[in-house]
Amino acid sequence: MAYTPYDWQHTLSQKVDYVEDRLKRGSPVIALSCKEGILILTTRRSQGKIFEVYDRLAFAGLGNPSDLEAVRHAVVDFCHAEGFQRSPEDVTIQRVVGFGISPAIKRNYADPFQSPIILRGLFAQVGRNPEDDLYFSLNFDGEFTQSAQGAAIAGTVPAIHWMERVLADGKKPKRAKTKSSLSLNAALEKAFKAWTVGSWAVRSASGEPPGSGESPSEKELQSSLKEALEDAEMEAALLDRAPHRDRRLRFLAEEDLQRHLP
Repeated sequence: MAYTPYDWQHTLSQKVDYVEDRLKRGSPVIALSCKEGILILTTRRSQGKIFEVYDRLAFAGLGNPSDLEAVRHAVVDFCHAEGFQRSPEDVTIQRVVGFGISPAIKRNYADPFQSPIILRGLFAQVGRNPEDDLYFSLNFDGEFTQSAQGAAIAGTVPAIHWMERVLADGKKPKRAKTKSSLSLNAALEKAFKAWTVGSWAVRSASGEPPGSGESPSEKELQSSLKEALEDAEMEAALLDRAPHRDRRLRFLAEEDLQRHLP
């Protein structure tokens, strides 16, 4: 029996439905620029989901743990090959996502005989100043978007929009570079709020984008946060802007997070 273009399109549609169903309960991931560096926040059950992949570069995501690990390995290999063949300064988030990872995921997604990669990824590159920070959000089909000052990913698109609204202080998210004067503590407070709103949007199955329905109450947000932490724990790390050791990424201590928990 011949394999027609309709069959190919139908297979892609089935892949989308399958992956979105697997992703929709994934824990949101927030990344936000501050004076000290880039704050990355999410939750974990067993394995960590925040990784340093090269100097100045970090990766976090949600989805199938084995797919997260496979992408992490691919990113690390690409970064070290680029650094060896060119120079460490040439290893940028644009090349990693645009030329290293995205094309491979697109090929996998378009192949009807390959299992889809169950993943949404967030890549961050810390600069000398907050306005130099870069963020790339990578989807399971290989498409990606670039943003500045912060980024958010979640299991559903409406949840992402809700979190972006919090990060932008209720305004339309900006893609251009702007200055950030947030301290680490202020960034933690905003990141916790954005993560909680995203978790609420996922758990309430809210398909309404921000502005088309009522915003969640504080009681609803606290309830959603407590429910999320029943079988998971917060994970947060800082990609240091001016490191004083070999590695830029340092994980925040539990006491740094407790003050923001109910």
